[in-house]
Amino acid sequence: MGRLFGTDGVRGVANADLTAEMALGLSVAAAHVLAEAGTFAGHKPKAVVGRDPRASGEFLEAAVVAGLASAGVDVLRVGVLPTPAVAYLTGALGADLGVMLSASHNAMPDNGIKFFARGGHKLADELEDRIEAVYAEHRTGAPWDRPTGAGVGRVHDYAEGFDQYIAHLVGVLPNRLDGLRIVLDEAHGAASRVSPEAFARAGAEVITIGAEPDGLNINDGYGSTHLDKLKAAVVEHGADLGIAHDGDADRCLAVDHTGEEVDGDQILSVLALAMRERSALRSDTVVATVMSNLGFKLAMEREGIQVVQTAVGDRYVLEEMKAHGYALGGEQSGHVIVLDHATTGDGTLTGLLLAARVAGTGRSLRELAGVMERLPQVLINVPDVDKSRVHDSADVTAAVAEAERELGTTGRVLLRPSGTEPLVRVMVEAADLEQAQSVAGRLADVVKSALG
Repeated sequence: MGRLFGTDGVRGVANADLTAEMALGLSVAAAHVLAEAGTFAGHKPKAVVGRDPRASGEFLEAAVVAGLASAGVDVLRVGVLPTPAVAYLTGALGADLGVMLSASHNAMPDNGIKFFARGGHKLADELEDRIEAVYAEHRTGAPWDRPTGAGVGRVHDYAEGFDQYIAHLVGVLPNRLDGLRIVLDEAHGAASRVSPEAFARAGAEVITIGAEPDGLNINDGYGSTHLDKLKAAVVEHGADLGIAHDGDADRCLAVDHTGEEVDGDQILSVLALAMRERSALRSDTVVATVMSNLGFKLAMEREGIQVVQTAVGDRYVLEEMKAHGYALGGEQSGHVIVLDHATTGDGTLTGLLLAARVAGTGRSLRELAGVMERLPQVLINVPDVDKSRVHDSADVTAAVAEAERELGTTGRVLLRPSGTEPLVRVMVEAADLEQAQSVAGRLADVVKSALG
């Protein structure tokens, strides 16, 4: 069996790759690792369990709850809530662990299990490895240490989590949203109730689309990976801006009043300047990944803000932020982490803070996002190559050096082996789209020739 945990929990096709038996077993293993099998610090451990509205989440939730309770963990079942809500409630309620059932932006047949440690923090690799090891041991026949009688966990529904999370979101805003008309695209996902309620309580006039989940339509033509409907709705309703989430609402992308997309890099730019103005941007630094647009880095340098770059993945952004005490970080895809108010990416919080900046300044989102100019970015996937040699090939190294000389300070080259497929991603940025396409094409040919 290969490693179960990927970059964001255990994920796969529900009832095929991710079965009820696996969900139950992983939950028992997580209880033994994260809550020490019911004996942590002399008290009965507690878990918060939530899910997105996928149909498969119903039986997977039942399996997770059964596994945790059988291991002596009391369970607070919060129902359909965003991933960041489960993380927040895990910390706010003093739970020993949290569990979220979601496959984020993936299509409906997929689902996933994500665990949070005390405080609502994502698990370190070492903890994931320990959970896998305990799970694997018991799959081979070793018996679980099971409590009986009063030692088993109790299960309670915790409907209060909905209002508790919304109160938290609205309470951290620097100003209200009165006077703004906002279209929200909920991807028929986990934020379909939470996000409209939070924006309305903050004072905005709210129009929703993609907010009628039926268990089968999550991410289907709506949300942060399908922005066309949001763009049209913003223009149709004369809205000030639009906000799009993904299935579990840990992402946020936006649309300005003209229907133009505002991506994660631009959102980070707007929030960085807003936070610095409030003296909340510690060390005047924002954390991003190597895939962030060069225009973002140039804009932040011009504004006197340092950009620290990490490998691709919000977990690496978060690790860098926690290691050095930075307050803001994120990805081009819309994963934005505001560490003073969230332990993970929170799409609803990000959208609220973005809208608060529009309301507080009286400037349009289009004007605010104009602080950075997105340079043309061309990405070519080169398949069927030996990706392990991408940084060792003399031919590839020479081709990259030549490309960087051609682009100078107004462009950038990035070659990155895929983490899951036998391919190399060639990314080129330049001030001119035609130049970016030309350079990327030549580099892709060299990669194919040298590593094929």
